[in-house]
Amino acid sequence: MDSDDLRYSCQIALPGFGEDGQQLIKQAKVLIVGAGGLGCPAAQYLVAAGVGTIGIADFDVVSTSNLHRQILYTSADVGKKKVSIAAEKLSQQNPTVQIIAYDVRITSDNVMDTISGYDIVLDGTDNFETRYLLNDACVLTGKPIVYGAIYQYEGQAALWNVNNADGTFSPNYRDLYPKVNAALVPNCADGGVIPTLAGIIGCIQANEVIKYIVRSGDLLVGKVLVFDALALQSRVIKIGNVTQTNIKDIQPTQLTSLMTIAEVKVGLAENKLELVDIRTDQERDVIDIGGFHFEADEFEEYETYLNSPAVKVLYCSSGKRSAEAVKAIKQKWPSAKVFSMEGGLKAWFEFEKHAN
Repeated sequence: MDSDDLRYSCQIALPGFGEDGQQLIKQAKVLIVGAGGLGCPAAQYLVAAGVGTIGIADFDVVSTSNLHRQILYTSADVGKKKVSIAAEKLSQQNPTVQIIAYDVRITSDNVMDTISGYDIVLDGTDNFETRYLLNDACVLTGKPIVYGAIYQYEGQAALWNVNNADGTFSPNYRDLYPKVNAALVPNCADGGVIPTLAGIIGCIQANEVIKYIVRSGDLLVGKVLVFDALALQSRVIKIGNVTQTNIKDIQPTQLTSLMTIAEVKVGLAENKLELVDIRTDQERDVIDIGGFHFEADEFEEYETYLNSPAVKVLYCSSGKRSAEAVKAIKQKWPSAKVFSMEGGLKAWFEFEKHAN
């Protein structure tokens, strides 16, 4: 028995899998977008299974607050590029798998080129703009995409845009959520997440990829799995067999106006900008760094203030809610001088820690 046969012997022995299934896995090309809480476990198990080519796209760096759920990284990796660390460690895990690293932010300008060489896409992102962008790109190119999302104690997973036997396509993300005001929805960094949930949903995503490649089992097509980590219960919600959406093109990516912590510090010292806290009242009661305050979903009540000449820098816990709020404000009032503080309060306090 050669080393490959030995490595994969337990899955080859599965009923309905065999050598043919392993050959399909070896020939498969899977793109993982997001090397975070979902992308890490999904990548590890797909690499372990022997998927021939795995692409990983991520532009972020490892931060201390990632470590409890992003299990590819250690304290020594803080500040380094996630995609570089992930590619290195995954290559060590299984040297026979080709790992392709994309150190890029997925945008409307590069999404089609990035997904073009892959058979299936795994969405491990944590923001709505990229999630819709990947969904729409996969619909337009006829590629399946595995969805996963986690928040606090609940996770979701589904397999979108699968070609049905009659030539139609199964539902996609827009069939479930046609449009969401992302500024109103907290992310993991703001609302919290139990770390094991990331592993559970990430593994379910990897499982769907393997089932799709090997053409076995009951896929999460036309339905959504909802998992409750507290109750340890799951339910599958049927949403239909055929998509009801009509996606015709890719919407241009709206680049958020960002300011780094260093830029904010300088601007404050020179009285050239003012801070705006867009977190909830409860969050502000725990800790804040000053500035004007209103909650993200209240911005339309402050039209006069937001359109005044002063430069305003919005902040939240992680920078994600404030980025979405800035997009919403700029969409309504394009000339508003609003920016998002990159990395939020977590980055602010890390900056101060290293500066002292």
